[in-house]
Amino acid sequence: MPGNLSVSELEAAIAAGEIDTVVVAFADAQGRLVGKRVSARLFQEEVLTHGAEACNYLLSVDVDMNTVDGYAMASWESGYGDMMLRPDASTLRRIPWLPGSALVMADLTWEHGDPVVQSPRDILNHQRARLADRGLVAYSGTELEFIVFDDTYRDAWAKGYRDLTPSTDYNVDYDLLASGRLEPLLRDIRVSMDGAGLYTEGVKGECNLGQQEIAFRYAEVLETADQHSIYKNGAKAIADRHGKAITFMAKFNEREGNSCHIHLSVRDADGEAVMAGEGEHGFSPLMEHWIAGILRTLREFTLLYAPTINSYKRYAKGSFAPTGVAWGIDNRTCALRVVGHGSSLRVENRVPGGDVNPYLGIAAIIAGGLYGVEHQLPLPEALRGNAYASDVDHLPTTLREAAQLFADSAIARAAFGDDVVEHYLNQARVEVEAYDAAVTDWERVRGFERL
Repeated sequence: MPGNLSVSELEAAIAAGEIDTVVVAFADAQGRLVGKRVSARLFQEEVLTHGAEACNYLLSVDVDMNTVDGYAMASWESGYGDMMLRPDASTLRRIPWLPGSALVMADLTWEHGDPVVQSPRDILNHQRARLADRGLVAYSGTELEFIVFDDTYRDAWAKGYRDLTPSTDYNVDYDLLASGRLEPLLRDIRVSMDGAGLYTEGVKGECNLGQQEIAFRYAEVLETADQHSIYKNGAKAIADRHGKAITFMAKFNEREGNSCHIHLSVRDADGEAVMAGEGEHGFSPLMEHWIAGILRTLREFTLLYAPTINSYKRYAKGSFAPTGVAWGIDNRTCALRVVGHGSSLRVENRVPGGDVNPYLGIAAIIAGGLYGVEHQLPLPEALRGNAYASDVDHLPTTLREAAQLFADSAIARAAFGDDVVEHYLNQARVEVEAYDAAVTDWERVRGFERL
């Protein structure tokens, strides 16, 4: 894709004066793009081959970047030392919204070379390796929704995120008129992402006021997760340049939330589709076991799909966000929607919201699918009709409940390891404790005068 760079192309662009800065980046535990900007010269001479240092607290802080207790990998007691950012040269790309800049994604290791197993990229790589052991490769695409506001980020902050002006005044789902006034921003995002080596498919309006979705072509799962993180960061930067703000939070208000449906399929090492077959619905045995495994682990792995307090506000009946553990053929009321035929046959997981860490969400899908394959789980009947009105098991309704299910899951510990499980349980604990201590506007409105 245009925008992607080989090392020799980067060196030529540096020599020509086109690139003077390289952003060395990784996704933190919340899925945010973090890292450092280094001079292009230093990147050539040292960082590309030897890496760069960063404080290990970057995987062990809350959303406000506060240091918090309970993490094994980083603490005041251990001195908050360094970890190494090891550039993955295959991810080099131009960043059109940052003049003179290129970006490279990095893997995290300790100084002696061992991987930082709690890092989202390593967690996904572990699941990719488990697939590779079976001669399989996974491909995915993420459908990430967002809401656009006609306020800048700084103005929104100053207002306490109250009384913001959405960029549309009514439901613009698939609308080509009202969405058109957003086209200067949306086009800039699409063109910029193409210029960074992403394959933009298109954009459509969504149901909430100001809500939009830009979709990208599917790719191998690590590439998809990297691109998801780059896009999310870049879209915010581009919106800021347009004097607007966008949010990917799962539930901004009481209307429709921001989803992040994850489509995933599996192929063999030669690129041949392995989910289609001669069984019912055109499924292969692997496809049947795969869906059954994701269903079996859906409640226990919800923490990886829905990592914040706000995530659980999105799960409401009749909202197009799932509430029940069910699968169906092209059924948007189910948590798992099967779409496509033949080589395009795939599972759409509708549980994640816009706040999902893509590495963790995709890793959870693969781990669940592999559990079904390894244990030859039988596939339940597809749900027909309205899953909201069915008697199927329900997804957890709070972060507290999801964390307990994850903590008690032998499947999670076997798939991800105790270090990973305990790390993300502590992240959930920190989030729950912060929420429990907060006094909200809702409480003031109800209680200030009338109680």
